[in-house]
Amino acid sequence: MSQELFTINNLWMMVATILVFIMHLGFAALEAGLTRAKNTVNILFKNTVIPALGILTYAFIGFNLMYPGDAFEGGFFGLAGLGLDLPDGWDTSEYDEGYTFFTDFIFQAMFAATAATIVSGAVAERIKLGPFLFFSLLYVGVCYPIVGMWKWGGGFLDTLSTPFYDFAGSTIVHSVGGWGAVIGAYLLGPRLGKYKDGKMNAIPGHNLPLATFGVFLLWFGWFGFNGGSVLSASPGEVSLVFVTTAIAASAGAFGALFASYAKFKAYDITMVLNGVLAGLVSITAGADQMAVWESAVIGFVGGILVVFGVVMFDKIKIDDPVGAISVHLVCGIWGTLAVGIFGDLAGTGQFISQLIGILSIGVFCVAFSFIVFFALKKTIGIRVPEAEELEGLDINEHGMHAYPDFATKE
Repeated sequence: MSQELFTINNLWMMVATILVFIMHLGFAALEAGLTRAKNTVNILFKNTVIPALGILTYAFIGFNLMYPGDAFEGGFFGLAGLGLDLPDGWDTSEYDEGYTFFTDFIFQAMFAATAATIVSGAVAERIKLGPFLFFSLLYVGVCYPIVGMWKWGGGFLDTLSTPFYDFAGSTIVHSVGGWGAVIGAYLLGPRLGKYKDGKMNAIPGHNLPLATFGVFLLWFGWFGFNGGSVLSASPGEVSLVFVTTAIAASAGAFGALFASYAKFKAYDITMVLNGVLAGLVSITAGADQMAVWESAVIGFVGGILVVFGVVMFDKIKIDDPVGAISVHLVCGIWGTLAVGIFGDLAGTGQFISQLIGILSIGVFCVAFSFIVFFALKKTIGIRVPEAEELEGLDINEHGMHAYPDFATKE
């Protein structure tokens, strides 16, 4: 590879890294907008600390857990060592076809923190900050890199007779976060007043413009999330991924629009916003494998699924203030299965491999999340006291209001 092409590839990977980093601002805005004003500082605090936590843990252990080297090929677990140990030729094509060691690390580190950010939204408005950050430390530092290694690090899912396929992480990133989210929300219990006398009471978010801004930031960043996963600046491949990503997101918006209107007889902006995200999550596993029409179908179905996912979780009284479980878990599973149904890899063998990947990662993440959350619940507790929840986490956990001019004066 020429030095010029190597530089171009490396530059595109760094641009993609910046786009994925911007997604954390999108998550912060979306989660803050879809929750109540009295918990805004708490949401913003978590979404500021999680990327920092993710980058640090990924540097010291996560990266070498996820990419332990050829000695652990086909396995379940391996550790290349602690910290970033520079390989020979780290700054040349001797390390990789298209980018440097540091670019490889920082791009992957941006993905690592996303899983815990997904959990943040589902447990919002009633979880203690300290236990949540401790869970995030373990989830980002240990759980995510281990299941990531199973595919992207050359583990057993990559050595199946028909290898499991997850291009940019419908399962490895999004459903990993979704499994943690559903266990956290279940063990926490619903917010006060959410379910009364067998009925579900809507608790509307306080700032829909902010939530909309967050979704567009996420959509924008997703071009780096999927486009960077090409792992080069290959014109044809990156262009295809950009198109399939945009098509699926757009179709997801309409899938959610039609499904929510049929269900609620109203044009619900929150459902359409989650429909966009549903389309994005759904296409992420196979964005490089799909034709335009297949991307539209996958995104549209994702948009429908997210609406009925929200309804289903409400029926079983798992309270998810932002719809993160439906978006990231339900649509992450759908998008991963879609690789075996549509696109260049479609077939029975691929579909079975996709199922194996979904189930094995799901079992591990559920077990890991349950053990950590349950241990915290039985020791230091994971839920704030009732009085603090009613008054708001901002003033009780942080000693400040996000909107002091509008706060109730004593």
